[in-house]
Amino acid sequence: MSDSNSPKINPGDIANWPMLKLIYRTDPDRIAALLPPGIEPSATSNVHLTVYNVPVPDEPEYGILITVDADHKGTQGVYAIGYGIDQESAIIISREMNGQPKYPCSTTYYRMGDQVTARCSHQGYTFVEFKGSVKGAVENPPNHVEHEWWVKVSRAVGGAEKSYDFPPHVVHVASTYQTVYKEELEGTLTLADSPWDPINELLPMREQVSAHLWTPAFLGRDITLETPLDPEAFWPFVDTIGGSRWPGQMGGPKRR
Repeated sequence: MSDSNSPKINPGDIANWPMLKLIYRTDPDRIAALLPPGIEPSATSNVHLTVYNVPVPDEPEYGILITVDADHKGTQGVYAIGYGIDQESAIIISREMNGQPKYPCSTTYYRMGDQVTARCSHQGYTFVEFKGSVKGAVENPPNHVEHEWWVKVSRAVGGAEKSYDFPPHVVHVASTYQTVYKEELEGTLTLADSPWDPINELLPMREQVSAHLWTPAFLGRDITLETPLDPEAFWPFVDTIGGSRWPGQMGGPKRR
């Protein structure tokens, strides 16, 4: 069980749940294929999965965030492939306002003693699963800033080829965190085939890098509209699966 320094919450409180952070290594070319021109591959080729339950604004939102290592104009960060969440109210407005790639997803995430379980499903397909156990608390890292890249874009009304009402722009999300508590996990991450969330196909796991529970304190978050992307070069990336950035066709999986 957690030591006496672990965060304390009121029984049943939805606030201050730890986030389940999973990192694995994939092939660099697999990440590069998903990055639109203007977002560059990093020196590393990691996929980051964050499974969470946070209050939005005062009701629980269960979700999974999928990002990949990526740089923009020399700044190291991550490119967001998708936020699979179970709150319908936040999906459309988040993408419309900020380009945040949210889509509907069902997430099971809980801890029982030292056992941690998570499963994420969409359109009847479970595409991510983790089962593990807590090994113990580790030293908190220093406060840090995470840089995340989204894309805000709107195709032209009527769907004319290579036409936009708002051409693609990078959205820069800079979040500052303090680590309150961190516990290392030992367990197995499993990716499964899904036409709606093709993580196993497009970002196959070559090595499981790390797994931990992370309780952060949110010190600040800035969301800013950055530079435009080449609209013609971006066109092959404009069609996605739902609100994610997975490549799609007319809002769903690509026809085979």
